[in-house]
Amino acid sequence: MGRAFTSSSTGYSNYLNLGCGHRFHPAWTNVDFVFTAEGVMAADLAKGIPFSDASFDVVYHSHLLEHFSKSEAEPFLSECYRILRPNGILRVAVPDLEQIVKTYLIALEKASTGSKEWADNYEWILLEMYDQAVRDHPGGEMAAYLSRNHIPNREFILKRCGIEARNIINHGRYRQQQFQNVFKKKYHPKQLLSRVYHSFRHRSHWREWLLKVLCGREYCMLQTGRFRRKGETHRWMYDRYSLSVLLSKCGLKSIKQQTAAKSYIPNWTSFNLDTEPDGTVYKPDSLYVEGIKL
Repeated sequence: MGRAFTSSSTGYSNYLNLGCGHRFHPAWTNVDFVFTAEGVMAADLAKGIPFSDASFDVVYHSHLLEHFSKSEAEPFLSECYRILRPNGILRVAVPDLEQIVKTYLIALEKASTGSKEWADNYEWILLEMYDQAVRDHPGGEMAAYLSRNHIPNREFILKRCGIEARNIINHGRYRQQQFQNVFKKKYHPKQLLSRVYHSFRHRSHWREWLLKVLCGREYCMLQTGRFRRKGETHRWMYDRYSLSVLLSKCGLKSIKQQTAAKSYIPNWTSFNLDTEPDGTVYKPDSLYVEGIKL
């Protein structure tokens, strides 16, 4: 399981946020696969959770479980159970398969009757359902959709996917402008040669060039495999029934579907993990389920 960290009992450090990315509370213990910010520990959670038994009163993870395969999910949640103290709370947030499927069926019915508005919504909800499971490059077709100059169903998408979608839309437009600016700029031939030279100065560039030569057409397959092992893709999906059954298998009791703002965790909304300070839900497409270790 690798090097074990220890947690103290001061403040909220006995509250653990796994796979936190850039969204975490500084008073909690925060862990991600890689270092993302000051105060975040790096650990390969696929190999176990590097804390001793009964270390935490709360374990929380949001949009992490779906990145584990079906066979990996139960061992991972059993690890969450192991590090919980008696009466400790596990809170899990994942994309809500039931919500996606219900929206898909509504969109299918309305698009089939000729609604242009719902034809656009149908296109988006299919991406929500499948893109992150099948994509072979960062962002996939969802990022491409959100980078369009005109998004006809922008409000529908923001209502479903919230702040994260809005950030991608804004970032995509910024990147597009930067891309256009590069091509508007004229380079002297010597400048172009200099840019190429500097890009190959680094060892990684030479390594990739050599791999392309050796692998030939199979280099694309190598790139796809690399990407799909990085953790961006969804490897399973959950609804309220399947996630509750899984938590029960791991030994948790008092399993309950919650909302972004409701939790067994005292003063939950004060941490602003699933909600913003103004009460806005960070990821409205989420399913929230909690259980208690008795």
